[in-house]
Amino acid sequence: MALQQTGSRKRKAPAIEAGAASSSSQGSAAAAAAAAAAASEGPLLRKKQRRRATRRSLVHYLKGREVGARGGAGLRGSEGELRGYAVQKLPELLRERELALGTLNKVFASQWLNARQVVCGTKCNTLFVVDVHSGQITRIPLMRDRGPWLAQAQPTCGIHAIELNPSKTLLATGGENPNSLAVYHLPTLDPVCLGDRHGHKDWIFSIAWMSDTVAVSGSRDGTVALWRVDPDMFNGSIAWHNDAGLPVYAHIRPRDMETIPRSSTSPSNRKVRALAFSGKNQELGAVSLDGYFHLWKARSALSRLLSIRLPYCRENVCLTFCDELSLYAVGSQSHVSFLDPRQGHQNIRPLCSREGGTGVRSLSFYQHIITVGTGHGSLLFYDIRAQRFLEERASASPDSSPGPSGRKLKLTCGRGWLNHDDLWVNYFGGMGEFPNALYTHCYNWPEMKLFVAGGPLPSGLHGNYAGLWS
Repeated sequence: MALQQTGSRKRKAPAIEAGAASSSSQGSAAAAAAAAAAASEGPLLRKKQRRRATRRSLVHYLKGREVGARGGAGLRGSEGELRGYAVQKLPELLRERELALGTLNKVFASQWLNARQVVCGTKCNTLFVVDVHSGQITRIPLMRDRGPWLAQAQPTCGIHAIELNPSKTLLATGGENPNSLAVYHLPTLDPVCLGDRHGHKDWIFSIAWMSDTVAVSGSRDGTVALWRVDPDMFNGSIAWHNDAGLPVYAHIRPRDMETIPRSSTSPSNRKVRALAFSGKNQELGAVSLDGYFHLWKARSALSRLLSIRLPYCRENVCLTFCDELSLYAVGSQSHVSFLDPRQGHQNIRPLCSREGGTGVRSLSFYQHIITVGTGHGSLLFYDIRAQRFLEERASASPDSSPGPSGRKLKLTCGRGWLNHDDLWVNYFGGMGEFPNALYTHCYNWPEMKLFVAGGPLPSGLHGNYAGLWS
C-alpha cells in the first residue's frame, strides 16, 4: 500500500486559537488530546430499608454508579429505572455557557473525545478540538490527497461528518479534499490513512462505523462507500514519520460502493445526506435528498434491502437510529418521521417541530428521548413512548409540587458570533440578531453535559455558535 509523505504536519506544537480571539490569533502549543475518560457503568445501590439512604438527584445518581460498580452487583434493574428518570429530567436542568470560537464559520459536526474535549468540523474546512473548561482551541492538520484536486471548485463545503469507532480508538472525518475520507488515531489524533483512491467524486456528507475497522461514507455524488482500515496501520504506539518530521499515512480505496437508485420524481437529486448504522440488525440506513430512505444489509459488502418514499420530502438532512426501539428517525424541513423497516405501516406519528419552517438540523436518540436541534436556534425534547414533547415545569404553590405547565420545553441558544460584512448589511438589513441553526449536538451523559454548535442558517452568512449545556 502506497504511503504519503506530505500533506500533514507533525503536531508536536499545533496552532492554538484562544477562545475569545479571532481564528488568526495564535497562542501557545497545546498538549496532545488526553485519553478518553468515562465514568464506569456499574449498577447503583437502591434505596431500601436497613440500607443507608442514597440521594436521588441526577448528580448523585450518576456519581453513585461508581459505588455500585464496586459493591452493588445484581441491581441493574434499579440502575435502568434511575437512568430513565435521569434522561427524562435532565433537559429542564441544563444551563448554557457559550464558547467563543473566534471567526470560524459554522460548526457542522462534533463528537466528545473525553470529559473535557470536543472535536469539531466547520464549513471553512477546519478540524479542531475545543476544551470546554478553558475554551482553548487546537487546530488539527487535514490530510492531503496524493493526486491534485481542484480546491477552488469547492470553496464552501467544509467538514460535515465526524464519527468515532465503537472502541474510540479511531476517528473518521473529511480530508483537505472534502471528497476524501480521513482516519485519525485516538487519543493522539495522528493520521492513519486517507480514502482518496477510486472513492467519492463529490463531498462526503455523512459517516458511520460498522465496527472498529470498517466505516461507511455517504456522498453528494449519490454513492455509499465501505472502507476497511488495516489494524496494522494504527496498532503501533508511535506514528510513522519521515526524516523531515512529517507524518506518513496510507492511501486506501473502498472495498465496496453502492449507488443510490434514481427516483422517478427527482432523478438528479439522489445525494446521500445522512447515514445511521444498526449494530443489532447489522443494517445501514441512508437518507437521500430526493426524499427516500434506503436500507442495506451490511456485512463484508452492502446489499440493498429496500427504498421507502418519506412522508415529508423537503430538506431531509439528518438521520439517527434507536437501538432499544429498532427505530430510525429522519429530520426534514419541519417534521421528524419515524421508520421501522420491519413494519408495513408506521404506528408512531411524525412530530412537527413548529419552528417556522427552518428545519430539523440535528437529531439524537438516548433511550426513549429524542433531542431535536432546529434551524431557529432551539433544542426540543420528544418522548417517543408518550409520543409528546417534554414540557416545562410550572411554578410550585406552597401546598403542591411543580407539575407540567402545558408549555413545550424549549432551550434557546445564545447569539454566538456573526460577521457584519457587506452581505449581512445589504441583504439582511443589518439585522442585529440572527438565530443560529443547530447543525450538531452531542451528549456526555456520565458528566451530564450537552455540547451544541452551529451557525447562521443562510448559506451566505458567516458566523458560528457553540455552547456547553450542563
